[in-house]
Amino acid sequence: MGLLTYLLTLPVAPVRAVVWAAQRVAEQAEDEYYDPAPVWRELAALERRLVSGEIDQDTFDHREDELIDRLTEIAEFHQQFR
Repeated sequence: MGLLTYLLTLPVAPVRAVVWAAQRVAEQAEDEYYDPAPVWRELAALERRLVSGEIDQDTFDHREDELIDRLTEIAEFHQQFR
């Protein structure tokens, strides 16, 4: 039975390979999107820019709120899988 199944499903093997590759790419993209490290780095850089006078307090506050919202989204995503 195994040989018969193999022979009958052989024509769809390329499709399965493409689907498998697409799933791996999607998983990698999701891992990168939900990685909090770049957001933390951007928060640190934002604070350095505020301290050095490159940006004003309002710009800092607005961008900081966006980054904190992003961290919240990441934390909620990771919480789903625990």
